[in-house]
Amino acid sequence: MTASNEFVVHQDPVWRDRSDFIINAELSEKDRPHRYEQLFAKQLGDDRFTICCIPFFVYDISLGDVVVTSSIGDRKYVVKNVVERSGHYVFRMWFGQSFQPRDEVVQKLESLGSLIEQSSSNLFAVDAIDEAHAIVVADLLAERERIGHLMYETGQS
Repeated sequence: MTASNEFVVHQDPVWRDRSDFIINAELSEKDRPHRYEQLFAKQLGDDRFTICCIPFFVYDISLGDVVVTSSIGDRKYVVKNVVERSGHYVFRMWFGQSFQPRDEVVQKLESLGSLIEQSSSNLFAVDAIDEAHAIVVADLLAERERIGHLMYETGQS
């Protein structure tokens, strides 16, 4: 008997209009094998893709990165590695059971030039276009975490 696959999906990828393919990134969770994040992508070649969404769970992949895929078992188009970095940075915000102003935080980040995707009412992925922008985003998120509005992490391992 084989374990069934579980997928995290993107409902509203930020570059949906640029994408033409969905690839998979395996989530390395020892207690939950066969779990994948489906990533919207633009196909560049047989196994090369540009990422067109902001990852919610997978680490070390950012919006605009170019990746190479391979097959794992019967699963095709699974990210093997990043071959070209876009220079973008990923942050994740978790509001938990807080009733803090999610909309206010999202609007502030958007006013700073961030693109944002929402996974659930509590989880958001945030894109920073470069290192300077990432510092501004990190400062804002750290301040909001300090006052108890949210928890955040970077998308880098």
